[in-house]
Amino acid sequence: MRVPVTEVIDAHRVLARLVDPLDDEQVRAASALPGWSRGHVLAHLADNARMFARLAEHALRGELVPAYDGGVDERNAIIEAGAGRSAAGHRAELAARNAELESVWARLGDADWGRPVTFRNADIAATVYARWREAWIHMADLDLGVRPEDWPAELACHAIDFLLCRLPAGTGVRAEDVLREWSVGDRTGTVVTGRVRDLAAWMAGRTPATSPVAAEGLPALGPWPPHPPQRRR
Repeated sequence: MRVPVTEVIDAHRVLARLVDPLDDEQVRAASALPGWSRGHVLAHLADNARMFARLAEHALRGELVPAYDGGVDERNAIIEAGAGRSAAGHRAELAARNAELESVWARLGDADWGRPVTFRNADIAATVYARWREAWIHMADLDLGVRPEDWPAELACHAIDFLLCRLPAGTGVRAEDVLREWSVGDRTGTVVTGRVRDLAAWMAGRTPATSPVAAEGLPALGPWPPHPPQRRR
């Protein structure tokens, strides 16, 4: 099974270089996410890696465990508790958690990627894609120079696949620079066009370099894909 492990490891390296020069004041500064400092974003990225490593470790033993035993409240508490770390503390925690996750993935054979996990009622492979999204999207949120236009084109295409459910039924999406098209069901409504990274940024609720366009105006975005996933009605 082809999963983007190498691409995620590359993203981890970019993230490490991005946070390497930060001082404590920069970590405490606001991120691009309302209500979150850069420390909140970094704490989330570190704990997200820990969580995915935990799921994979248990899946290798044939065990299903929740992403968080205490649900979203536990997740939020972990982020709040870690947000105030020093810059050095964030670097150390992020490096350790990324290394832990990469180490677990390195032990997986081809058949192991399909082992089920509770995250989105999917499999380990899906968590690799999720980590890829988390790393690049939140690097943009850190507001340290990485922008959606820096995202790999393949990641942008995957993000559009994942986020199509945010668009109304009948909406078409056309990436003019990579000549790819998507649609939500039968294409009967608005067609949104733009460059692939701009489309992905807009659909992810981030600021694109150039806004996508649609003849009828851009449609309103629905909520982020729910966890666990729900069948479209």
